[in-house]
Amino acid sequence: MPDTTVAAPVAAPLPTRRHGGRLGTVRWYTYVLLVGAVVVSAFPLYYMFVVASVGATAITSSPPRLHPGTNLPEIAAKVFERVPFVLSLLNSLIVSLTIAVVSVLLCALAGFAFAKLRFPGRDVLFLLVLLTMTVPAQLSVIPQYLIVSELGWVDTLQAIIVPGLANAFGIFWMRQHMASTVTDELIGAARIDGCSSWQIFRRIAFPVVRPAAFVLGLITFTAVWNDFMWPFIVLKSPELFTVQIALKQLQANRSIDIALAMGGSFLATLPLLIAFAFVGRRMVAGIMDGAFKG
Repeated sequence: MPDTTVAAPVAAPLPTRRHGGRLGTVRWYTYVLLVGAVVVSAFPLYYMFVVASVGATAITSSPPRLHPGTNLPEIAAKVFERVPFVLSLLNSLIVSLTIAVVSVLLCALAGFAFAKLRFPGRDVLFLLVLLTMTVPAQLSVIPQYLIVSELGWVDTLQAIIVPGLANAFGIFWMRQHMASTVTDELIGAARIDGCSSWQIFRRIAFPVVRPAAFVLGLITFTAVWNDFMWPFIVLKSPELFTVQIALKQLQANRSIDIALAMGGSFLATLPLLIAFAFVGRRMVAGIMDGAFKG
């Protein structure tokens, strides 16, 4: 009787990592470029700290001083004495956090609708949203101010919060992530199980795009925190000033105290640095987790 035993196929050996190849190691010039990019990006912030801790002599001395001093507490005390800086920080925190949270939710809802729902005029409406991104923000200041004035919101925080609760970039950002990471098969299976559109968004779509939503919230928070033009137009009372308007009040009519301005700018940037220190690792981890899942 002939032997009909078939030999089991031999598994191919796994490719070994070549330390000399392109994927095996990182070239030395890559580190040089990364270090150079970090230095160029961080130096203005570092020099702002140097001037704030030394004084105006850090700029006027020859050569300019590049190491920090010990005058930061004194300059910070002058900043807090000149303007209600703590209250301004609190106002900026309230405005930025509210806009970031609500904007992420509204933009995610709109992005889900444009990406996964079928309704008449969907593509035309999305095109109109994209077209608004081509309009400079300065052109909308006058009609926006007229609307806020008619509502009686001038010199109130809602005059800053409400117009920023949704934006075209956020809708486009969330729509693209919804379209690329939430599959139609997954939504179809949820429909068969009896889920409504809201349940699909809350239980399936939004958890999948949560890393993108977190990045959008961080970008929005930073942009609102640094915004100057619109708060400067609608806010009149010092107790309602955001931190950027408070920095403007540190300037005199015809002169400026460099050390005082740099000290206030450093104090205004410090909360953002603390926030990035706590959430930066989580943001990167969330982006990578979402990328691998996609």
